[in-house]
Amino acid sequence: MLYSLIRPALFALDAERAHGLAIAALKALPAGKPVKADGPLSTTVAGIAFPNPVGMAAGFDKDAQVADALLGLGFGFVEVGSITPLAQAGNPKPRLFRLEKDRAVINRMGFNNGGAQAAARRVAARGDRPGVLGINIGANKDSADRIADYAAMTRIMAPYATYLAVNISSPNTPGLRALQDESALVELLDGVLEARGDAGPPVFLKVAPDLQPADVDAITRIAMDKGLGALIVANTTISRPDLASDKAHETGGLSGAPLKPLALQTLRAFRKASGGAIPLVGVGGIATAADAWERIRAGASLVQLYSAITYHGPGIARQITRGLEHLMKRDGFASIAQAVGSE
Repeated sequence: MLYSLIRPALFALDAERAHGLAIAALKALPAGKPVKADGPLSTTVAGIAFPNPVGMAAGFDKDAQVADALLGLGFGFVEVGSITPLAQAGNPKPRLFRLEKDRAVINRMGFNNGGAQAAARRVAARGDRPGVLGINIGANKDSADRIADYAAMTRIMAPYATYLAVNISSPNTPGLRALQDESALVELLDGVLEARGDAGPPVFLKVAPDLQPADVDAITRIAMDKGLGALIVANTTISRPDLASDKAHETGGLSGAPLKPLALQTLRAFRKASGGAIPLVGVGGIATAADAWERIRAGASLVQLYSAITYHGPGIARQITRGLEHLMKRDGFASIAQAVGSE
């Protein structure tokens, strides 16, 4: 209710400035208590106990500044980043656009962040605070060896991460998505897994929604062969469905409601390719409990959101989890794990 009153003032600001104010507010406010680990929506994925399946996707907290504050808002897990070895400014501004008529966002941020060492100090300072923390890692735009960047990021961040998310699917770093090609992906994952070592956290791989069926099959096979913890399906899209907003022409990755059909289709494709043998994290266009439940029934063990918090406010995680409890009981499931892929 409160957010509906202040949203017009926030939307009067440039989108990136409004986002900066949101981060500042979360830093200033005392963090609430994270969700209890033994609640009705608790589930285990890749050996990790998640108190509920609703996570904050990477991109909101790029510099790992407010993970505990977000956990206090009711998210079952938070994924920070993308973080690169060296600090970089990202692409020129403006680079973040609200498409209000479409309940969507276009961004061409370009992995803007303060670099690995600064982020590592922040996550190290969390100490033994509870909560599932994913760290999303990327490569610098001007890197001469992007695979080496991912290996370096793995070594730096593995000690602090509940899981590592390898992001090779952002459309805003030129050439990055080429790492989804079969031979490049094998080399990349070999480097990451070697850098992680046997005792490191699970590795998740974040993929694009703009993939051909052969790409889905190859990525799934490689992910299973390498023993990855999960596939995050999917990042923003470079496609443009019918959009009503005047900023629809902006370049970058599209997220929010218009991404939902493509993200759901891509999730189903990965579920079919894997036969349920590797967990999937459903992302893209999730704004309600019904959206999350549909994604879980389609094969997602976990779900994430980001753009929806722009339109629905900081109470969205609790709204969705309350709705999921009702839907799970309504459909006769005793746990989230039982519902995964049951459509």
